[in-house]
Amino acid sequence: MHERAGRLAQPEDLVDVDELLTAYAEVAPDPADPAQRVVFGTSGHRGSSLNGSFNEAHIVAISAAIAEYRAAQGIAGPLFIGADTHPLSAPAEHTAREVLSAAGVRVLARSGSGDEVYVPTPAVSHAILTHNRGRAADDPDRADGIVVTPSHNPPKDGGFKYNPPHGGPADSDATGWIAERANELLKSGVSAIPRATEDGIGGTPVGRYDFLGNYVEDLENVIDIAAIRKAGIRLGAHPLGGASVAYWAAIRDRYDLDITVLGPGVDPQWAFMHLDWDGKIRMDPSSASVMATVDAYRDDFPIVTGNDADADRHGIVTADGGLMNPNHYLAVAIDYLLSHRPDWPVEAGIGKTLVSSGLIDRVVASHGRRLLEVPVGFKWFVPGLSSGDVVFGGEESAGASFQRFDGSAWSTDKDGILLALLAAEIQAVTGQSPSERYRELVDRFGEPAYARVDAAATPDQKARLGALSPDDVTDTELAGDPITGILTSAPGNDAPIGGLKVQTDHAWFAARPSGTEDVMKIYSESFRGPEHLAEVQAAARALVARVLG
Repeated sequence: MHERAGRLAQPEDLVDVDELLTAYAEVAPDPADPAQRVVFGTSGHRGSSLNGSFNEAHIVAISAAIAEYRAAQGIAGPLFIGADTHPLSAPAEHTAREVLSAAGVRVLARSGSGDEVYVPTPAVSHAILTHNRGRAADDPDRADGIVVTPSHNPPKDGGFKYNPPHGGPADSDATGWIAERANELLKSGVSAIPRATEDGIGGTPVGRYDFLGNYVEDLENVIDIAAIRKAGIRLGAHPLGGASVAYWAAIRDRYDLDITVLGPGVDPQWAFMHLDWDGKIRMDPSSASVMATVDAYRDDFPIVTGNDADADRHGIVTADGGLMNPNHYLAVAIDYLLSHRPDWPVEAGIGKTLVSSGLIDRVVASHGRRLLEVPVGFKWFVPGLSSGDVVFGGEESAGASFQRFDGSAWSTDKDGILLALLAAEIQAVTGQSPSERYRELVDRFGEPAYARVDAAATPDQKARLGALSPDDVTDTELAGDPITGILTSAPGNDAPIGGLKVQTDHAWFAARPSGTEDVMKIYSESFRGPEHLAEVQAAARALVARVLG
């Protein structure tokens, strides 16, 4: 924990925006340097212009590769593009529009001129699904999309995500092809790639789409807005300087809700933020250090919410409980929704990542529902949300989405605005805060102690961890309890988890390598309290050390 974690950012913490934008345009990445190549992680390509990992050349190459990919897939419909409030997002969106337009792609970008020009990730997903509803899987007029965002990353970073016609994050087949082709284009030089002007000279003119209006107008089909209004729930919504700022104001005005939009608005340096655990400015609404930014408002509203820069994450603060642990809120949300969505198909499942709390398993079982446990990454929920086979998908990192009242898809990407509004609905309908509801769940199912720690790991150790099989583990006990399960693939879809999960009747741990740093992430949970959790963590470290040699 950094010595200034949770404290207000100081001038020395702030990025030089002019330097950032100059580097975006002028720095030419070296394709021979692995750190400067195009790499799609679980949430697209990310990097900074200052170190040659997110520059104009990258966006030209990726955009050209996406144009080729969608043509090869028979996708000829519109491509929806939106960008968040990071300084690098606007120039990257501009570059992408020029390349896509020149390639003949019918691009639909944001309308408006105020804060509505910033587009949250869920609004892009919603737009794709709205356009594609009722279209066949091989309909050439299917739409896809791009979100220009590094999500909750620091202000110096940029990000670029591709969402195919299913509306959610692209799977590794798509991103692998796009990244490989983009790197080929980088190597050969991007100066030959055509680019159109903003008014369409040299390409297909860029159209406009009302992301905000269409998203907000449709909310009453997924959230009980009338109940929130009738109960007079007072909600403080803090965008944390992100793309949801105009959306919260529009939701308030469209539905006559008692919502106060908090904070100073958009600041490309995020100078008003409190530092995260490592001393960096990071807009993670699930972090207690970051959410010190909203502490001043905690006594003014029964519920205060936060969203990250692209609004795909949520943070829930209640007057009677403070900032909720993401796992706690997911359990509350699932329990409430399964009791208050009577038209959801009874055979549809609930999705969770395998590093999310076991409390969710117990809640889902109590409703007689099927649990879909998948590897880390929201992309694993997309098929189920698209088909209706899954009605809720959530990650322990405060990202989730769920279906409309009729059980059809709302978004197939994470929606922090939706989950924040759900907290207000829960309070309105039950008369209890989400924190109160969590305490009731604990009384019924037991209280979990949960933690994640990062441990140093060499590239070789990370590779071996990702290649483990259950037979590599010979231990029969974990922290005094018999081991009941050893997993290297997810039980919900049999996909490799890229690591190891060990379970007992009362506890579990999971270890997986980081995709960006020389560390392994060790998640653990115990229903026997914090002391037993510490025993599980120690046993987990020892077990992993033995397995890796």
